[in-house]
Amino acid sequence: MTTYSDLSSEELRQEYSRLQERYSSYKQLGLNLNMSRGKPCPEQLNLSMGLMDVLSSNVDLHCADGTDCRNYGVLGGIREAQELLGSIIECPPESIMIYGNSSLNVMYDQISRSMTHGVMGSTPWCKLDKVKFLCPVPGYDRHFAITEYFGIDMINVPMSDIGPDMDMVEELVSSDPAIKGIWCVPKYSNPTGITYSEETVKRFARLKPAAPDFRIYWDNAYSVHHLYDDDQDFLIEILAECQKAGNPDIVYKFTSTSKISFPGSGIAAIATSENNLKDIRRQFRIQTIGHDKVNQLRHVRYFRNVESVREHMMKHAAILRPKFELVERIFDEELSGLGIGTWTKPKGGYFIAFQSLPGLARSIISSCKECGVELTEAGATYPYHNDPENSSIRIAPTYPSLKELENASHIFATVVRLETVRQLLEKR
Repeated sequence: MTTYSDLSSEELRQEYSRLQERYSSYKQLGLNLNMSRGKPCPEQLNLSMGLMDVLSSNVDLHCADGTDCRNYGVLGGIREAQELLGSIIECPPESIMIYGNSSLNVMYDQISRSMTHGVMGSTPWCKLDKVKFLCPVPGYDRHFAITEYFGIDMINVPMSDIGPDMDMVEELVSSDPAIKGIWCVPKYSNPTGITYSEETVKRFARLKPAAPDFRIYWDNAYSVHHLYDDDQDFLIEILAECQKAGNPDIVYKFTSTSKISFPGSGIAAIATSENNLKDIRRQFRIQTIGHDKVNQLRHVRYFRNVESVREHMMKHAAILRPKFELVERIFDEELSGLGIGTWTKPKGGYFIAFQSLPGLARSIISSCKECGVELTEAGATYPYHNDPENSSIRIAPTYPSLKELENASHIFATVVRLETVRQLLEKR
């Protein structure tokens, strides 16, 4: 297939006219699709409706150790919930604290407490002249929003198909004591869908930070969120690697059931070293007497064990897999060989990352919105919403129906072609 850049100016003008006609016909559909977030669709939410039936007024709400889940206490969560979450993220229950429904809230709290009270006796970050964070890009916009909110300087670290540029990470972390952390989504990363390689994880574990209060913020949000039963990415366990490397305190590992059960009503957790847990508990007991143990018990009684969770996630995959494959098929049919963009084909997670030619992401997203398809805001996958190439676009195919997604994918492909031809003509 001839690439667009090989076409003559006259051929480009003819293509532009054809694409404009197609775009106008799509506008007539009157679509109103919001694909800006990675939301589970209603069919996925229906998978967990049994959660509503496992507890009732005539059910015993005591744990195996006698804890009455209706009452105060149990700061770190009930043992059964620690065991369940631990089995999902491959950590011993002793290393886990159970929180409320949102792992993002847990991460926010960790940053906030570090700002006001420091980490394990270190100087509170708010008293330092400068605090910096490393941000693999493209990355998760809500991570960047937290560090920006607290006035922390963010440094871009390029991502590859095996994880962040570890040469850059190692050099910066070892030489600059103002660098206090790095954001990571190590499995089916948001938005690229890549999983960190074994060597990348081991290099993280062997980091030698200049700052004793440096921490890896390891957001393992998609640990069991595979699209295929027989073709899955594998991520080695970071806490064990840190222990082997003599760096047990260097990482905070976060997880939740947000896209396993109900996103707004799940349970979240942090897994880390005993030293870190002692530090967190000392501050945490001022904040709360304990999180919702009834909800923890509900999840434990419904899911029972990690094998049951995996069976449940296979049902999620059966809903999501056709959506990802539909987007990939349409992109392959409409965009492959034209030299106008690349996209990821993840084996799990919630996103597809599209890379347009430089300078086009904003206009592509804007034109899609005019056609009734709202995508994540341009630049959102970079700190300060500043994508230096203006080319990174996050696509969230999970929420729309297959028919809606088919229309949205054709519209997106048409817009990418239209905006690319427009740019090429302007440069002629």
